[in-house]
Amino acid sequence: MTVMSISVRDIGPDDLPVVTRVITGSWGGTTLMILGGGKQVDVTELPGFVAELDGEVAGLVTYLEDEGAVEIASLDAVMPGKGVGRALLDAVRAVAVERGAVRLWLITTNDNTHALRFYQRYGFDLVALHRNAMDRVRAIKPGIPAEADGIPIRHELELELLL
Repeated sequence: MTVMSISVRDIGPDDLPVVTRVITGSWGGTTLMILGGGKQVDVTELPGFVAELDGEVAGLVTYLEDEGAVEIASLDAVMPGKGVGRALLDAVRAVAVERGAVRLWLITTNDNTHALRFYQRYGFDLVALHRNAMDRVRAIKPGIPAEADGIPIRHELELELLL
């Protein structure tokens, strides 16, 4: 029987190629909208963590700090269903607590039912609906699809975990 082991470490300068590959593969580029669609940022420039499973990259998370809160900018489990997402959230949560943040939060879109389930199981609470926010986001990033899995992508949903 083989036991798989997840390790999580800070993203370092040597990780730029893998971070770029994972983010581009998941998001279509490295520039994402954050802070509720209010700002574009190159997530390869943000702090974060890489998860490895038996020596292979299994996922990564990036985040930023702002006024007593930590926002998760991106979370990607390259090997889903193995605890990678939870391990990455645990790492960001620990940083947030260590730095005295009172809130860990993120934005996702209304179509992302898998993520909504995952975050709520972790303990996040849905705290805001930003109705038709994707119209503003698409004005800046027109390549964002109009639907996914047959669900129109219209709204941003804000979730938070109070620390």
